[in-house]
Amino acid sequence: MSATAELRRTVADLHRELTKYELVIWTAGNVSARVPGHDLMVIKPSGVSYDELGPDAMVVTDLYGNLVEGEFAPSSDTAAHAYVYRHMPDVNGVVHTHSPYATAWAARGEPIPCVLTMIADEFGGEIPVGPFALIGDDSIGQGIVETLRNSRSKAVLMRNHGPFTVGPTAKSAVKSAVMLEDVARTVHFALQLGKASAIDQQDVDRLYERYQNVYGQ
Repeated sequence: MSATAELRRTVADLHRELTKYELVIWTAGNVSARVPGHDLMVIKPSGVSYDELGPDAMVVTDLYGNLVEGEFAPSSDTAAHAYVYRHMPDVNGVVHTHSPYATAWAARGEPIPCVLTMIADEFGGEIPVGPFALIGDDSIGQGIVETLRNSRSKAVLMRNHGPFTVGPTAKSAVKSAVMLEDVARTVHFALQLGKASAIDQQDVDRLYERYQNVYGQ
């Protein structure tokens, strides 16, 4: 199986995680993965139902969004994903959702404060807000890169739009999207009860280091 064929299957499977965790509705949202060793990526096609997103439906583009393989037009967010891959060489997976709680923070233009150990573990501090940008060109990608370049966060809340997550693999970016929605919901609940206390920076650093480098098998 070729590298692109294998990734098409992987990316198709990962889209089912978005619906499983209720991070998207209808045809919104997308997962992409960089093709190792090539200036290519695999991404969801535009406007196709999640029920129809098998491996053959996935498309392959270059890192400027030009179609290389596939029968459908690429996602409307392709230019944004491509810009991220061109400018963040350690990123091999990008995810965009409209998960409701994280998107609510994006609508408010407010970063999610680091008031939970899970936020420190996965995101290394507050989850930042990126600038407003229109869909259609690489403006969203520019905002993602500008925001995450100076942050340990794997997630950015694009103002008035929704969350994007990045990772060393597409699966890790999906995991970050799932965790993002969970903490966005929990912090929202906490703030309905009153003030939430931020974790001290030195403890954030310790938690992040442990989770990233020690936790798990």
